[in-house]
Amino acid sequence: MTGSSQIIGWVGVGADASPTTATEMAARVPGADLTTLAVERGSSYVIAATGHASRAAVARRGDLVVALHGHPYWQDAEGRQDTVPSVVADRLLDAFVADGSQALRNLHGDFAVALLDRKRSRLIVAVDRMSIRNIVYAPVSGGVVFGPTCDAVLAHSRVSGSIDPQRLYDYVYFHMVPGPGTVYRGIRRIPPGHLVVVESTVSEPVPYWQPHFSEQEREPLPVLRRQFRGILEDSVRMLTTATSTGAFLSGGTDSSTVTGLLGRSITHAADAFSIGFAAEGFDEMGYARLAAGHFGAAHHEYYVTPEDVVTALPAIAATYDQPFGNASAVPTYYCAKLAAGHGISRMLAGDGGDELFGGNARYARQLQLALYDRIPAGIRRALLEPVAARLPLTGRVAVLRKAKSYVAQASMPMPDRYESYNLLERLGAANVFEQAFLAEIDPGGPLRQLRGIYAATDAGSVVNRMLALDFRFTLADNDLPKVTRMCELAGVDVAFPMLNDDLVEFSMRLPPREKVRGTRLRPFFKEALADFLPSETIAKEKHGFGLPVGPWLQSHAPLRTLAGDSLASLRRRRIVRGDFIDRLQGEHFAEHAGYYGTMIWVLMMLELWFQHHVDRTGRER
Repeated sequence: MTGSSQIIGWVGVGADASPTTATEMAARVPGADLTTLAVERGSSYVIAATGHASRAAVARRGDLVVALHGHPYWQDAEGRQDTVPSVVADRLLDAFVADGSQALRNLHGDFAVALLDRKRSRLIVAVDRMSIRNIVYAPVSGGVVFGPTCDAVLAHSRVSGSIDPQRLYDYVYFHMVPGPGTVYRGIRRIPPGHLVVVESTVSEPVPYWQPHFSEQEREPLPVLRRQFRGILEDSVRMLTTATSTGAFLSGGTDSSTVTGLLGRSITHAADAFSIGFAAEGFDEMGYARLAAGHFGAAHHEYYVTPEDVVTALPAIAATYDQPFGNASAVPTYYCAKLAAGHGISRMLAGDGGDELFGGNARYARQLQLALYDRIPAGIRRALLEPVAARLPLTGRVAVLRKAKSYVAQASMPMPDRYESYNLLERLGAANVFEQAFLAEIDPGGPLRQLRGIYAATDAGSVVNRMLALDFRFTLADNDLPKVTRMCELAGVDVAFPMLNDDLVEFSMRLPPREKVRGTRLRPFFKEALADFLPSETIAKEKHGFGLPVGPWLQSHAPLRTLAGDSLASLRRRRIVRGDFIDRLQGEHFAEHAGYYGTMIWVLMMLELWFQHHVDRTGRER
């Protein structure tokens, strides 16, 4: 098993920390390789890193100490790159002496980093631009404790964690806990492209990098395509190690592209790993086989079963330090486990392509709804909206039903209408949660957080504003933790060539119409790779890596029992209404197993998380 890399430490609280505290903190991270723990220790600080030398380093120069992990690279003004973490750490120390926190401008790739100036008693902790790597931190009297997970930070004697009810509500809303908060009061997460400074106090997160969309790019498309291909090929090559590298292959455009480029970066057939489901409408193994054959990859397959789900869920719930309800964590885990069983030490994942280049169907839908804003406001308010309000919800005339639905959604502002299909919004918070629990939370919090990120972007187009929103809520808070944590659990390293910094910058200067054109998704990406990918891959509709939760809850008694037992146990926590749980498992599930099965899954994972992280530790909610 390949141990995961991480950085941990504290400043200003050393006197009451035992010599074994660093080891205890590191041990709380799944897959931790404690034999590689490197520690720089002083009377009031510890800065430590654990992991293989290809992914972690600790360096010291005089009063400066740096700990670094991930897949960082250093790029100087002339474009020269260093990729060995120990060398990158030295470059960072040099730059830190000259420029302080501005040194992070030349640090690229995915990373978490801690820089300590002992002379000035000043600590800087930061994560990469997309938050592929993670740092959470807990301000305490006199200093701060930090690490990759809440579990690691809670292992320090000065950190206590009580559950924040607002974050439980946010979890049910988003199916994960969005940063910068965490499920614990007093523990926060550093957002993408941000740093935190610790001196006499702990600063709020400060951006050292922010997405900047340049929507007036006028370079010819052939030139842009050549640039894109070159950046993408370099990104895969940089992350292809001398040791065994494989690729996730779902059969979609991103994973197929990464698999094909991996094959070009090595001298043997690329190892590609795919997951299938014996459930109608969910299995895309045919597309994965097509891509593997097209690129001559060595294809490895595994079909996940409902019994696999029942077996894996306790370990998955224990692995996530916060409640996490993305069901595709299960197939991700089994795919990574399949790779580990074949001797693979690093997996390349295709995550990020949709969010950079416009690959999600909701983008096209929102563009269609945005056309409504072109109608003069007076006509909309005085004519269209009153007429639509009087149209029946049901009836034989489909066009009238669609018109009513269109106006109802289009008249909502962005990003509120982004969540128009949100389960909790549709069910109503008062119908889901206990009244006493609702009294502790702000139901408007999730939408307000979405609005803040949406408004903060400098993009002018609806397309790029949606992409900026998804950088945070889809990638940083959902998809990337899904993949990184499941690879840690399976014992393999993971890297994301689609999220290369140069590729991200390239995507932000690509004209919006090259990302979504009418109802057509990712036109630029597909046209640029038309001579590389199979035509069937280019033409296929996006499906994803979804688990057939609804069908399996219907057909597999042990999974249904696990869900039922979990919801019965959740009922006693006085968070979710008992009568809602009854309706959810009864009439709602019978009405639409796929739709309401998602809520059953989300609540089941909440209860399993409670059992592993609260009940076993004696923490209070």
